[in-house]
Amino acid sequence: MADGDGLSEAATAAASPAPAPGLSPPPGWRERLRAGLAGTGASLWFVAGLGLLYALRVPLRLCENLAAVTLFLNSLTPKFYVALTGTSSLISGLIFIFEWWYFHKHGTSFIEQVSVSHLRPLMGGTESSISEPGSPSSNRESETSRQNLSECKVWRNPLNLFRGAEYRRYTWVTGKEPLTYYDMNLSAQDHQTFFTCDTDFLRPSDTGRDTNVLVYIKRRLAMCARKLGRIREAVKIMRDLMKEFPPLTMLNIHENLLESLLELQAYADVQAVLAKYDDISLPKSAAICYTAALLKTRTVSDKFSPETASRRGLNTAEINAVEAIHRAVEFNPHVPKYLLEMKSLILPPEHILKRGDSEAIAYAFFHLQHWKRIEGALNLLQCTWEGTFRMIPYPLEKGHLFYPYPSCTETADRELLPTFHHVSVYPKKELPFFIHFTAGLCSSTAMIALLTHQFPEIMGVFAKAVSMISRTCVEYL
Repeated sequence: MADGDGLSEAATAAASPAPAPGLSPPPGWRERLRAGLAGTGASLWFVAGLGLLYALRVPLRLCENLAAVTLFLNSLTPKFYVALTGTSSLISGLIFIFEWWYFHKHGTSFIEQVSVSHLRPLMGGTESSISEPGSPSSNRESETSRQNLSECKVWRNPLNLFRGAEYRRYTWVTGKEPLTYYDMNLSAQDHQTFFTCDTDFLRPSDTGRDTNVLVYIKRRLAMCARKLGRIREAVKIMRDLMKEFPPLTMLNIHENLLESLLELQAYADVQAVLAKYDDISLPKSAAICYTAALLKTRTVSDKFSPETASRRGLNTAEINAVEAIHRAVEFNPHVPKYLLEMKSLILPPEHILKRGDSEAIAYAFFHLQHWKRIEGALNLLQCTWEGTFRMIPYPLEKGHLFYPYPSCTETADRELLPTFHHVSVYPKKELPFFIHFTAGLCSSTAMIALLTHQFPEIMGVFAKAVSMISRTCVEYL
């Protein structure tokens, strides 16, 4: 019997088809199945609702109830319809105004935010967003989050040298606070880090000998000398610091040096600094990119004319200048509006976000005078900076010369910049659906109210026709 059972099992195994190679389930099939079921859930609920309505049409006496409603609507006067549509227009207009304000303040739709956070879990929408720990989608999400965290790192403003008295004077004149709580909290943490030495608890007499404190103090002395007009003294201190402590490039002392050299109009020295720090292996900044563009613009800006350039084309030097401007604008697209004075400047924050609006304000606040000093530089910038956006792919899944523009800059800039400042956002966000919807609803109801008030007989006939069509459709069902 055992042999017979073994033969029968072998025969059964031989008769069953062997799994064909290459027909294994594709990776991520569970996520796609869940997403498909979640997407068809709304359609299934709609069909089920229609079926239930059809099944209950007799017990609910839909035809009789609709006839009673039609009779009631026919007995109403045109004044009622005017009041109804006018009230609807007023309410939808208020919702539209609130949605518009909320979108410009927070960058998102209030109705969409409430729907996603409260209604989506009730409809089972959270399951589709759950992915397995080792799936490719979860790996991509974690990689994207790590990239966003690195892109949204906040840096100390290297050119900041304002004191409390200057901030208080600004508040006294304008009645506005120039710094946010988040920015001041970061400054307090910086001071605690700088002025707390590793050897304080062992030898209190050594307080101040820490390298970071030494560099911080010398740098502030150089910035004070620059502010007092002793620019050559400031340049000497900065050069000595960069020679003595070459590993401390992350402090961005070279940006202070660039600004001081531009004030001296020592453009050859500026070019030498850029040759060292405008390297592919080093982090970029608006100061580096726009200073490089300024130097190339300087060679052609005094003779540049848009009419002449469009007639004969650009020569090699002009092409290099335009490409440098495009490179700078791609790195930080917010700067040109401040340099061209299309947006008003405010006091720069003590911390900035690279490629963000805060960095653009800090750069333009200290470098606008250098662009104005070179004849025709702002004219060339005005003629060419918008051409950058035709070179960058849209949507911004990849950049042209740099990494794709980070999506987290708006949130971080709103934390760093005061509330009275209108934060520059790139790329421009499309208006949410509910803003279009409420605007259309407000306009249509207002138009119906106006027509009902002006032509009550015609609108009454139209309303009766609509009610009769609705009744006919229900009776047909």
